[in-house]
Parts: sequence; C-alpha cells; structure tokens
Amino acid sequence: MARFVKNTAVSTEIESVFEDARKFLVIVSPFIRLHSRLKELLELNPAADHELQVMILTRIKSLSSEDLNFFKQFANIEIYNEPRLHAKYYANEKKAILSSMNLYEFSQDNNIEVGVVTKVPGFLQSIGEKITGAGDQALDVEAHNYFHGLFENRAPVYQTTPVFKKTMLGLSKVYSHPEVTIDLVTDQLSSTKTPKAAPVEKKKRVTPSKISGYCIRTGEAIPFNIEKPYTDKAFTSWNRFKNEDFSEKYCHYSGEPSEGNTTKAKPILSKNWAKAKKK
Repeated sequence: MARFVKNTAVSTEIESVFEDARKFLVIVSPFIRLHSRLKELLELNPAADHELQVMILTRIKSLSSEDLNFFKQFANIEIYNEPRLHAKYYANEKKAILSSMNLYEFSQDNNIEVGVVTKVPGFLQSIGEKITGAGDQALDVEAHNYFHGLFENRAPVYQTTPVFKKTMLGLSKVYSHPEVTIDLVTDQLSSTKTPKAAPVEKKKRVTPSKISGYCIRTGEAIPFNIEKPYTDKAFTSWNRFKNEDFSEKYCHYSGEPSEGNTTKAKPILSKNWAKAKKK
C-alpha cells in the first residue's frame, strides 16, 4: 500500500532504497551529487561488486566527474541521458519512492520535501519486465511501467558489464572484473567549460533503393527489413529488453506516425501491408 512521507523521512526512505538493494537500483533524478552517506551505503552493499544492477537516468550535464568516477567502480551499471528530466524516482527490487527530492538536495534538511513510498513483496523482480496489478498495487505497477518505458526508449551513454572467468574445466565461472562497453560521457565531463564548435556531420548519400524503410522508433530512413525495422542505435535500445510487443512510433513501410500501433513483431501498419508485400 502507498505511504506518504515528508521532509527528513524522505531522505530516510531514499537511504533505505540504496541500502536494501540487492538485485538492482534505479535512480531517476535530474541533478545528482551523491551525499557521502549514499556513497557509503553503496560501497558497503554486499551485492555491489557485480550482482547489483544500477540504472541511472539523469541530465548528463549535471553529473560531475567525481560522481561519474564513483559510479565507474561498479561492474554492472548503465547511465542514460534525458535533458528534459524533472521527475525523481528511486527503486530497488522491493520498494520505490516517487519524490520531490533530487540527489543534489539530499543533505539539505531545511527543504520542504514530500514522497510517496510503495512497498510490495516481490515488487520489481526484473527492471526489464513490465508487470500488472490492480487495487492497492495499481500505483506500484503504473509507476514501474512508466519508468521502465523511459529506459527502454533510450540507449545508455555509459555502461559497464561484469566479466567472468571460467574455472573447473569450464563447469563454473567466477567474477573477474568490470568492462566498460559504452562511454560517451567521460571526455565530455572532463573537458573544460569553454564550448567548442561542434563539427559539421557529413551525411552519407544513400541511393533511393536503400532508403526504402523507416525506423519504427525514430522515423529515420533505413533499408526495408521487417526483421530489423530499427536504426542500429534504436535496435541496441530495443535489444536490451527484447519486448516484441512494445509499442513503437512509426510505420516501417511509410514512415508515418503509427500512434503506438506498430511493434517489433508487427512493424507495418495494417493498412500498408498489401503495398509492403510488393517490395
């Protein structure tokens, strides 16, 4: 059942989300400056070495190099960028809090803050899985599915994954080290504040025969292929959760807005199927 909290109780609930996370920790906050207490809770978390999956959505320009370096020590982390973000949401596999408090203001006790805590046994068993529910669980379900969608519709700008080594003739494996698989932010955050002119991107010319389809997530022109109706970047985002029934935005055949009526399984609007078969 949802529970309302205010002021210092909000900080306490956020701390418990960090402290009790064992499978994953979701951080949605436009501004992040981790308080030493939160850093300590993560460092002491017994699952932090590689079992805990940390997923962060923030305004990447607000993330300091210090905090990025702190997050880099974790072997299973993904950071996403959303410049328009204003929502604040913190969750682990058992509890979540929708809050007015972002992590930049965590230690400011004089602020008036509120939050709604949702705590359900078995809540968020998988951040990559949509869930259903009703009654007292309706708020839990709706919040989880909304933020799940925010992550699913984006590609990470920073990602590390745990690397394992085989032992006992390959019959078992043990954690070895973290591997950075995506890093689009380190140079950006380490650079000086003097803005540099962005290089003009030269667009490749594509012959009309190749521009015969459209990405169902971004609307960009791509080769027509109903098995992969995405740009490479959009496919990477979809491939994280592999939900073939997730509603997309465009028709793969015509490029027109689909109003959520296209999916990976059905990338073409029904009205266009007859024409698409002639391609």
